[in-house]
Amino acid sequence: MIQQPITGFHQDEAGHWIAELACGHTQHVRHDPPWQSRPWTQTEEGRATMLGHTLRCSLCEQSA
Repeated sequence: MIQQPITGFHQDEAGHWIAELACGHTQHVRHDPPWQSRPWTQTEEGRATMLGHTLRCSLCEQSA
């Protein structure tokens, strides 16, 4: 499993948050309870606390 640190965030056209990863790939980080509980995505402060945390990057895994 390849983990990449989060370097930033932006929103898609529907307003969902997307994590920008150090490898250059991106990953949606939706807050959609009860399926996905990520309340930290809802505030700037919450997102800032996640900078540097790692997420699994399936695109890196596919190209490895």
